[in-house]
Amino acid sequence: MLKEFEDFRRRLKESQAINTPQDLIKAIPNSDLITCKKTKQSRIVFNVGSNKYRLICGYKIEPSQTILFIKFVGTHQEYDKIDACEVNMFKA
Repeated sequence: MLKEFEDFRRRLKESQAINTPQDLIKAIPNSDLITCKKTKQSRIVFNVGSNKYRLICGYKIEPSQTILFIKFVGTHQEYDKIDACEVNMFKA
């Protein structure tokens, strides 16, 4: 599992300038932008390791950096059991 996430991090780090959520989607193929109507926020679901794992992130895009807030990390099977807009597995 670690190798798949290292590859993901490398691709993200090597990506060109990110100015919009769509740029982030283009930088990491097989990812999806989800608009959460209840919270009026968006999240990005990344398919990692040939779709074996899912990573859900909130994000903040600034001129000099993109910040990802990890909300969920798990297998595709675990992802199927959660609400992508509500999950926050690292909230205290």
